[in-house]
Amino acid sequence: MREKLIRFMTGRNGADNLSRAVSFIAIALLVIGLFTKAEVSRVLWVFAVLGVAYVYFRIFSRNVYKRQAENRKYLNMTSGIRAYFRGLRERWSQRKDYKFYRCPSCRTLLRVPRGKGKIKLVCRKCGTSFIKKT
Repeated sequence: MREKLIRFMTGRNGADNLSRAVSFIAIALLVIGLFTKAEVSRVLWVFAVLGVAYVYFRIFSRNVYKRQAENRKYLNMTSGIRAYFRGLRERWSQRKDYKFYRCPSCRTLLRVPRGKGKIKLVCRKCGTSFIKKT
């Protein structure tokens, strides 16, 4: 059975970032529809079904180059948002070892080790110095 599925998916696009995003949006619409009025719920349900149909269209499409171009455009549009959340995740994982401060003049993020007491921080970008407790 696995070999049949592999043979069927050969030459097809498969799941990519855009497909995953649309499927998450469709699930969110269905969940929101559970807590709304009947008229609104029907509209959300229709949009969710259309989203799922679009996801399956993208996954089973044989026009791989066009689907890759769409995915690349989506990734370019969301690169700033993804970078912001990636930075949050990295800071969260380093929170026990480092403290993070913003430069008061240029707003650059500075990382300093914890437990050093009061230290003088110098921004690498603009050269502003300020004192903070670590």
